[in-house]
Amino acid sequence: MNKKTVRDVDLRGKRVLMRVDFNVPMADGKVTDDKRIKASLPTIQYVLDQGASVILMSHLGRPKGGPDPEFSLKAAAETLAGLLGRPVQMAPDCVGPEAEKIAKALQPGDVLMLENTRFHAGEEKNDLELAKQMAALGDAYVNDAFGSAHRAHASTEGVARFLPAVSGFLMEQELEYLGRATANPEHPYVAILGGAKISDKIAVVENLLAKCDKLIIGGGMANTFLAARGLDMQDSLVEAASVETAKSILAKSADKIILPVDAVIADKFDAEANAQTVDVDKIPAGWRMMDVGPKTLEAYKAALSGAKLVVWNGPVGVFEFPKFAEGTFALARLLAESGATTVIGGGDSASAVKKAGVAKQMTHVSTGGGASLEFLEGKELPGVAALIDK
Repeated sequence: MNKKTVRDVDLRGKRVLMRVDFNVPMADGKVTDDKRIKASLPTIQYVLDQGASVILMSHLGRPKGGPDPEFSLKAAAETLAGLLGRPVQMAPDCVGPEAEKIAKALQPGDVLMLENTRFHAGEEKNDLELAKQMAALGDAYVNDAFGSAHRAHASTEGVARFLPAVSGFLMEQELEYLGRATANPEHPYVAILGGAKISDKIAVVENLLAKCDKLIIGGGMANTFLAARGLDMQDSLVEAASVETAKSILAKSADKIILPVDAVIADKFDAEANAQTVDVDKIPAGWRMMDVGPKTLEAYKAALSGAKLVVWNGPVGVFEFPKFAEGTFALARLLAESGATTVIGGGDSASAVKKAGVAKQMTHVSTGGGASLEFLEGKELPGVAALIDK
């Protein structure tokens, strides 16, 4: 990674403003999954061990216009205090006189959580005045929020214009593993793309095809490619506007692309729908593809055999319905047994490997859905670009 990290700067006695990704699931005012908070612990602990104080910033959810108790980071601060084993102070805002007063009084070893950055409209507009006020709270800036690095917001990009900006360990790890997939991948390299839509993944498909040896396409995306091959997908989700694009991709790279050969189909889009398994060219009228079938999984297994690097983004079926989850879970198990370096894009794929019980057997499970997708597209992420080069 060609960006400076927390290891490269002297933090002793400094107030370190750190952007973390505490956009965590909540229910009844409690954090229901603390994975993202745990992921930030090594960087927080390291900064504290260097004799600094830590001021944490994050967004949570999508509050509409101004402060809203439902989107307060108070519960996240309490969860963090439990994990760190030390008190975490809570500021009433992310800028302003009160936040400034608490920040200026911090001693080495103290931790302060600022309130939700999205309580200010200027956050998502990357308002430089807001960014300047945030920056005034600290002496140095650390970005450890890979999940928000694709957004040029005041707390991810703007602040870095006013303070020396370096990456935390989580950001470093994300860039290292995702970088393996885009910069100089090991071969054989197999990429797997799923999820519902091809339209938001065309650039990813093209970027990966230029680098990988095989590209497995599953999920709703596969329907559009199968339709491009002339198959009648009946009631399956097909993006009509993307069929021509899929045709031209197949014309150039058919030898690299692996599409489903059989499918678990349903008579309606419902968890309790009737299900059967058929070849993809034999879907009856009124039925739709919901998951990949056993022959397809055999083809996936053959493609993954001997792979050195596997990158997976997006489920290959409607895995939120138990009847149609087996393809995605079986694929997760194949990756766990593959012996390859396995890099899992965030979002649904991360949730799938967790539900399949194999998350710990993956080399790297990304904490960023949209960010990992944009990185695989070959885009430079604003939150990363803003950091100091080595």
